[in-house]
Amino acid sequence: MSILKDLKQNYTLGGATEKLIYWNVAFFVIPYVLLGVLSLFDIRFSFTEYISLSSNPADLLWKPWSIISYAFFHSGFIHILFNLIILYFVGRLFLTYFTQKQLLSLYLLGAIFAGIIYIISYLLFPALIQQRAQLIGASGAVMAVMFGIATFNPHMQVRLLLIGFVKLWHIALFYLIVDLISLSAANTGGHIAHLGGALFGYLFSSQLKNGTDITKWFSGFLDYIVTLFQPRKSTPFKKVHTNTKQKNVEVKPKPKEKTQQQIDEILDKISKSGYDSLTKEEKEFLFKAGKE
Repeated sequence: MSILKDLKQNYTLGGATEKLIYWNVAFFVIPYVLLGVLSLFDIRFSFTEYISLSSNPADLLWKPWSIISYAFFHSGFIHILFNLIILYFVGRLFLTYFTQKQLLSLYLLGAIFAGIIYIISYLLFPALIQQRAQLIGASGAVMAVMFGIATFNPHMQVRLLLIGFVKLWHIALFYLIVDLISLSAANTGGHIAHLGGALFGYLFSSQLKNGTDITKWFSGFLDYIVTLFQPRKSTPFKKVHTNTKQKNVEVKPKPKEKTQQQIDEILDKISKSGYDSLTKEEKEFLFKAGKE
């Protein structure tokens, strides 16, 4: 029970990157556990048929959720391990400049965009038209996050084991070349989805530099969905007595409220422009507030 309690606490306190990793792990483990139990009753079926994205667009009519569900399931341990390591790595870099909502929105929209590119490719390219395939894995969404931060700050220095410091755009270029070379391999559709996710990440940051956040509408949609499932607190009726003698009284914020407001403003500034954009006074204030 203590393990479950620790996991719940880590999930609650974690950011968007950690939550996405928890979701991917849960969706990977739970189906195999259920299949193991059902096999004892001689019940066997392939769950991937219901959550994978089909190259045939007509299949979206009976499983429309697959345009996003495919990005939370994986075909094996190595598949999910590799994707989640990269997600953790690029997610932390992404949050240096952007907000938690932008990361979640980019991941989900990147997955949808990559899935659309995947389907279109099987309708356009002669080598793929006669084929039927299923797509599964978070790679397209992860590539969106990677290329989102690589496009925004391509010269960011990143330290890699056994290699040393390299620029972020070098890593993104390496993955791009690998996917382009691998188009002739067996997993053609998967590599096309990777390229689709990379393209969306590039569009996100390039448009953001022009003043347009293409994920903003989706972030608002997610906020709306969250509010639907939040319980509304009923406030009991209270009779309010007013003193007509006291007018134009300015209510000053309490010290703790004012401090929290300053912290929120500084954190918003960090999410938009990075930690280096803070003034010396703001850095000192944030440091002192963190010790209280």
